[in-house]
Amino acid sequence: MVCKYSKFTGKNGVLKTLHGVKVEWKNENGRMQMVEIPGTEFEQKVDLVLLAMGFLHPQHEGMLNDLGVQFDGRGNVITNENYMTTKEGIFAAGDMRRGQSLVVWALNDGRKVAMEVDKYLMGETSLKG
Repeated sequence: MVCKYSKFTGKNGVLKTLHGVKVEWKNENGRMQMVEIPGTEFEQKVDLVLLAMGFLHPQHEGMLNDLGVQFDGRGNVITNENYMTTKEGIFAAGDMRRGQSLVVWALNDGRKVAMEVDKYLMGETSLKG
């Protein structure tokens, strides 16, 4: 299923639901575009959401601005040494954090941020970086 997520909801700062809609690729005016399929909206119960983004820099408008994370001079999300952004409980890794780079760096960041999220949620981790 190809889908697009549009919104997170929760209560008292706790993430509960991810809202999305199914999409399909269509060639419109000579350009491939994702088009929402009417009537396919859905909600997914969640405890944790990991975002994978790439390319130039993360899009600030929308979710990132809504979350209140801060950006560096190049437009990337600012994190500390534990991959946590300037907002408690929000983590970033890969291109979103370091800028466009090699996929091996993103994979390495993914392993490290998984350990940091595990420590944050559980108080410790048995994951290997």
